[in-house]
Amino acid sequence: MLKHIPNILTIIRFLLIPTIVYYIFNGNYLLAFIIFTISGVTDITDGFIARKFNLISTFGKLMDPLADKLTQICVLASLSMINIIPVWILLLVLLKEFIMVAGASFLYGKDVVVYSRWYGKLATVLFYIAIVSSLLINQFSLNNFQNIDLYLYYLALFATIFSLIMYVKSLYKKGFINKSDLKKEVTVDKREKKIK
Repeated sequence: MLKHIPNILTIIRFLLIPTIVYYIFNGNYLLAFIIFTISGVTDITDGFIARKFNLISTFGKLMDPLADKLTQICVLASLSMINIIPVWILLLVLLKEFIMVAGASFLYGKDVVVYSRWYGKLATVLFYIAIVSSLLINQFSLNNFQNIDLYLYYLALFATIFSLIMYVKSLYKKGFINKSDLKKEVTVDKREKKIK
């Protein structure tokens, strides 16, 4: 039973997304904050259990980051649609995710592992703090703190852009592309051309 817990927690995060979005659109930001926090706790918990008891699975490696990104994007989309945050924040996040997906597609089948770095985790944490700030400021009408969440989004976006730059740099300059494998592929192609 223990081996299924990380994946169950990941599935729970997917199931919590519609509830968070529902409470945001209904103006119950406190409940949205509570459920969003529960989602964050399940994320930390499933990662801890998977590493602690060596329960890392293919499903978890694929679905865990997808649950994180989908939660973040859906919440940001909801906040932008009700004019709590500017829509360009959402568009920048979507652009970054598109580039990351394109990069992952490029690496598919090349036996390349791109490890999670501290700057990627920092961006995620900053977005979490910014979203929580938006929810609490609007729930309790904290007018004196109205722009604090916006500054936090700026920091989160800066960390996101920095993370993307470092990802691209690592991709091309730090061996995340297995150069020996690429040479082998070129060699095979040349041999095939000679045979033809």
